Amino acid sequence: MEDRIAVAVHADDPVTQAGLAAQLRGQPGVAVVDDTSCARVAVVTSDRMDDDTGRRVRTAQRQHGARVVVVVSDCDDAGLLAAVEAGASGLLRRRDASPERLSAAVRAAANGEGTMPPDLLGRLLGQVNRLHSQVLAPRGLTFSGLTDREVAVLRLVADGFDTADIARRLNFSERTIKNVIHDLTNRLQVRNRAHAVAYAVRAGLI
Repeated sequence: MEDRIAVAVHADDPVTQAGLAAQLRGQPGVAVVDDTSCARVAVVTSDRMDDDTGRRVRTAQRQHGARVVVVVSDCDDAGLLAAVEAGASGLLRRRDASPERLSAAVRAAANGEGTMPPDLLGRLLGQVNRLHSQVLAPRGLTFSGLTDREVAVLRLVADGFDTADIARRLNFSERTIKNVIHDLTNRLQVRNRAHAVAYAVRAGLI
């Protein structure tokens, strides 16, 4: 058990659950368990990615610390986004969930990687692009949640420039730069400039 990935299976009906569990039991490196709290990976299956499925994904992930692979019969654009928002590590269509593909998705999830059919990945990237162009960019935001100006200020702080230097380089007043830094430290809940830069670097914001 120590060298195998503990996997819990959750399905809408016992027949489907038993079938998926049987598929996984035949795969090397995988051990099916009944208790989600003991599982590194949870496989959640349903007809579609609806609210109930999303709740099961979030419960397995947040309460039990398991990474989640979702297996659905069909997935439209709304369901695709719902799976991502719920924190799924992998997504498979039921018709594609052969024992080999399912176990590969489990292993990928256990390693912190993601799995998704190429056509769904293309649709997801299209939705991300629309989100950026239609929602974030018009508001001056990036995917980090910071504005372009905030990112520029943080980068210059990280390079060792003081408020006056940053103001000159970005063509803003010193008061504006001070306000930007004050807003960032409050929003990121950090103590000072150095802490803000360290936080942003660790979080990949700059």
